[in-house]
Amino acid sequence: MVKAVWENIILAESDNTVIVEGNHYFPPDDVKKEYLVESDHRTRCPWKGLAHYYHVMSDDKKSENAAWTYPEPKEKARHIRDHIAFAKDIKVE
Repeated sequence: MVKAVWENIILAESDNTVIVEGNHYFPPDDVKKEYLVESDHRTRCPWKGLAHYYHVMSDDKKSENAAWTYPEPKEKARHIRDHIAFAKDIKVE
């Protein structure tokens, strides 16, 4: 079981992550979306496509652009469509 933990909060937990470029991508149903707030930030990967970001938030803390997803990935990355990965300040174990 892989977990994503931030500020002692389990953000995601799954036996079905997909590892891409060293990052665990969690299936959307295995992520606690109540801690994610959509961001306007976007980046583009040549082979995955356009990444959409989320801020990770608790009651009094915020980690900006600390999670991302590919809602419309390119063909080679279609296996991670809507999966969510986390930045390095989120502990994935």
